Amino acid sequence: MKGFLLVLTLLFSQLVLAQKEFTISGYVKDKSSGETVIDAFVMIDELGVSATSNSYGFYSLTVPAGEYHIHCIVAGRAEFVDSIFVNKNTQYNISLYKLSETPEVLEGVEITATRPDANVTQTQMGTNTLTTEQIKKLPVIFGESDILKAIQLLPGVQSAGEANSGFYVRGGGPDQNLILLDDAVVYNSGHLFGFFSIFNSDAIKKATIIKGGMGANYGGRLSSVLDITMKDGNNQQFHGEGGLGLISSRLTLEGPIVKDKGSFLISGRRTYIDVLSKPFLTKEMKNNGYYFYDANLKANYILGEKDRLYLSAYFGRDVFNFKGESGNFNVSIPWGNATSTLRWNHQWSGKLFSNTTLIYNDYNFQLNAHQDQLDIKLLSSIQDLGAKIDFDYFLNDKHTLKWGGQYTYHQFLPNQFSGKSDTVSFEPNEAMRKFGHEMAVFVLDEFDVNEAIKINVGFRYSWFTQVGPYTSYTFNSYFQKVDSVYYPAGKTVATYGGLEPRINARFQINPSASIKASFTKSMQYLHLVSNNGSTLPTDIYVPSTALVKPQYSYQYALGYFQNLFDNQVETSIEVYYKDLFNQIEYRNGYTQGLGDPEWDFVYGKGYAYGAEFFINKTQGQLTGWIGYTLSWTWRNFPQLNNGKPFPAKYDRRHDLSVVATYELNKKWTFSSVFVFGTGNAITLPTSLYFIDGNLIQNYSEINQYRIPPYHRLDLAAVWTPKGDKPNKRYKSSWSFSIYNVYSRLNPYFMYLDMNGSLGTGGTDIKVMKVSVFPIIPSITWNFKF
Repeated sequence: MKGFLLVLTLLFSQLVLAQKEFTISGYVKDKSSGETVIDAFVMIDELGVSATSNSYGFYSLTVPAGEYHIHCIVAGRAEFVDSIFVNKNTQYNISLYKLSETPEVLEGVEITATRPDANVTQTQMGTNTLTTEQIKKLPVIFGESDILKAIQLLPGVQSAGEANSGFYVRGGGPDQNLILLDDAVVYNSGHLFGFFSIFNSDAIKKATIIKGGMGANYGGRLSSVLDITMKDGNNQQFHGEGGLGLISSRLTLEGPIVKDKGSFLISGRRTYIDVLSKPFLTKEMKNNGYYFYDANLKANYILGEKDRLYLSAYFGRDVFNFKGESGNFNVSIPWGNATSTLRWNHQWSGKLFSNTTLIYNDYNFQLNAHQDQLDIKLLSSIQDLGAKIDFDYFLNDKHTLKWGGQYTYHQFLPNQFSGKSDTVSFEPNEAMRKFGHEMAVFVLDEFDVNEAIKINVGFRYSWFTQVGPYTSYTFNSYFQKVDSVYYPAGKTVATYGGLEPRINARFQINPSASIKASFTKSMQYLHLVSNNGSTLPTDIYVPSTALVKPQYSYQYALGYFQNLFDNQVETSIEVYYKDLFNQIEYRNGYTQGLGDPEWDFVYGKGYAYGAEFFINKTQGQLTGWIGYTLSWTWRNFPQLNNGKPFPAKYDRRHDLSVVATYELNKKWTFSSVFVFGTGNAITLPTSLYFIDGNLIQNYSEINQYRIPPYHRLDLAAVWTPKGDKPNKRYKSSWSFSIYNVYSRLNPYFMYLDMNGSLGTGGTDIKVMKVSVFPIIPSITWNFKF
């Protein structure tokens, strides 16, 4: 009887154990550096249960007790397989070798770029991810790898102009893109008047752009999210890398604070345009020049098995100086960004993960000028102080919850002018400053309805409150003030808010094909207003106020996704339609003055629609993609263009990018880029005449004309003399690039050239174009140690 009871007890305990489920969770890391790996695909082979590591490398799987094979695949690293026995909740960290550092004992292991069918099986659409390794292989201008120029090669993303790092997404303006650097918002992303981005590729781990169907955890912008993650730093050993280019140099250093527990990364970059140009300047011009510099800092520390601390910071400045020959006139224009984030990760259990972040950012533009006895200063800035918290809850491989909230205190200075001389003084107008509180809460639920249908549904509620000090004015039809109301500090001026539902759905037709659909409502409480008559970065951010209403949009998208040739080629077709409300422009006849610019705004609507075609070869010696966008973008303002709809300046009917990279061997990699785009829409004068001695210009309808189409071909080659041998302490490579191979003179801007005397009948008027970049070869020496 005792033996029987013992056997019965053992059988019962095994039955209970077999029915009980346990959680396997942990971090995916890089073997050589200890950095966490994002978007790694982790799977239990026997069960088909899978998960993807989040932005901090954390994954979670729920499985019955038993012995299994755990399998991990991620781009650029050797495939990982191991046996694991599960009879309790288990913390299991995965370490991966980079392909270039794979030891000989692992040779022959199958190499896979990423989860082969991720683009088909995931609910997210309109999403692309680029790694630093991909970006550095592309042709560049002046030897500078640039994340923002790389994403402009993707369908649905349009460049702002010749060699410009600004971009437009699906008919939205540049302010409608949420650009995040380690969770901190970046308000101005360009150096050198937009020719380069502020992002140093050596300090970046990954960049993901979401063009449509953004999750409820993102908000505050209408068109897209560009989420950029900095490297953590090597916690195993000290390393450095950098490069010497034609106009700039860069250096990145990283290493352990405490081995296996903490690391740091510091990266710096500076141009030497000002130094190189000095020998060619006259004595009077020696003090003139332009340069930019930036620095990235990252530190992290593992406080314990369940807690990690991260500190990130960025600081960058552009500086332009001009001094007249007589010395009586000089101008200094510094501008730039500063951001910092402090983040705490906590693993509450094998299923629950949280991230808490404190954020500070600052964008500042100054113009300081001196002439004779007059000094003037123009300031524009925005400062944020905020906090956010979000939770990931992994119920199982078919159901994930995410929720959280965020708060930001904004301080805006849209346009402040001051000056003084011996006889007159203009004091800074502090009434120009505006203050606001922006808040949001969200919940997101992703789950499988069945084998074919997967849904990601989310709700975000956001609101914005403008507070004093602030003076609200009432105007008549002649833009004259007729009344005013003053709000003291802290007093509520206006409050806006609303629900922002989001839904993404995927219907899987077969293992290699799916149909996806999405609907997104978004609200935006900040506005970027452009003065088209200025070539400096004087565009200003203004908040929603009692007079300025928030923007909002509805976007609908439908897509078909198909993988071919055993998942080596990804293809997709996406169509979209977007309505935009409370769009903002300056009124007709506006000239920049000392008053509050919001008094001169007019408001209207917009709509955009189009189709995006994408073919992406992800595996083999030859990789790359073809992206084509057919689109229309319109604006309709009752007070502009006689109330008739007009194309936005970034309306572009056709946009084509062809990107190819060929790895000949371990020493040589070749790449090429070809782009073609319909010319931007512009407004031109149609007639000129005198009335009482004053020159009068009649203009066409808004954006009635177009500049010539844009196209160019770029080529590049990367030569690694030693073949980038594994475990070699010192490595170097040379990057050769030719920008605009056939020297196409693409127009940078256009203007009217008038020869002769107006009013005499002998005037010859021509539309002239200015091109700035012919064929430009460049060479960069890159090194690692």
